[in-house]
Amino acid sequence: MEKKVYSTSGKELRTITLDDGVFNLPENDAVIYYAITNELANMRVGTACTKTRAEVHGSNAKPYKQKGTGNARRGDKKSPIMVGGGTIFGPKPRDFSYSIPKKEKRLAMKTILSMQARSDRFTVVEDFTIESGKTKDLVGILNNFSKNERTVIILKDDDRKIKQAGRNIPTLSFLSFNRLRAHDLFYARKIVVLESAVKNLSEFYAEDKEAK
Repeated sequence: MEKKVYSTSGKELRTITLDDGVFNLPENDAVIYYAITNELANMRVGTACTKTRAEVHGSNAKPYKQKGTGNARRGDKKSPIMVGGGTIFGPKPRDFSYSIPKKEKRLAMKTILSMQARSDRFTVVEDFTIESGKTKDLVGILNNFSKNERTVIILKDDDRKIKQAGRNIPTLSFLSFNRLRAHDLFYARKIVVLESAVKNLSEFYAEDKEAK
């Protein structure tokens, strides 16, 4: 598969050949679903906590006698059916995280990259950085490719200057070629990939590397 490479001003420069083993795989909805669900589960904090009747502060005295009042039987005012009482089967702090096979996760990333590469949402741009670290300089470049859309920039390395320039843009997120997130890639409306990052992705997700 071939893609056009654009300059930061939006002009077509040349074409680049994408590795079919990374950017031209068939759709696999199941593996994408498992990868995104896994990421969302691992992000959960799991700190929700409720008190049982044993943990609610209050008297253990019987509120009224057992029989003769016409009311339902009560052992104490902390009963779950009383206002202010304990909670039955309420949430307790827990760890929601779990792991999926490495091959499955890598396949999900390649599948999403393939889906996006076949669409017009995937754009390859020549390597650039923002030496000034200013947001307006990065916005000037992004306006040539996307406007007020959920955008992901895939970097060739951990470029702090470009991340500094983009941290004030709410619709923008950055991913390094070796630390992709399935959720961000799948729901992005525009993916801007640096030219060197394309080569790095092809090497990182190569079949021979998976076999090791």
